[in-house]
Amino acid sequence: MKIRRAASTDDVFAAAHLFDAPPRPDATARFLAQDHSHLLIAYIGDQPAGFVSGVETTHPDKGTEMFLYELGVDDAFLRRGIGTALVEALKALAVERACYAMWTGAAAEDTAAQATYRKAGGSIDDGAFVSWQF
Repeated sequence: MKIRRAASTDDVFAAAHLFDAPPRPDATARFLAQDHSHLLIAYIGDQPAGFVSGVETTHPDKGTEMFLYELGVDDAFLRRGIGTALVEALKALAVERACYAMWTGAAAEDTAAQATYRKAGGSIDDGAFVSWQF
């Protein structure tokens, strides 16, 4: 497995099957142009198998943190550690970019997501909030 940052609209459109809906050209170009928006894609061979997106948010009294916006793995590649590897890669990027934390939400009934986040070192609070402190 290789994990690479999406660098072009071609990268995103090649992974279109991983998203909830087809990527929009205008939104894709805008996302990729923003320095604080990140899309990492996992590949098995040359096939996109999963992705994680993250957005840096900055607050005057807190600094910058990474919001894990979405994590998705193709059904054909589930239970191979791809989701965990993607979360770990986004964590590493967050640390590299001097974020003090990373967070996301995960419904209490989404046991697969919660297990993935725990494997990647996340702490789950109130059954729905997941965080990593750096």
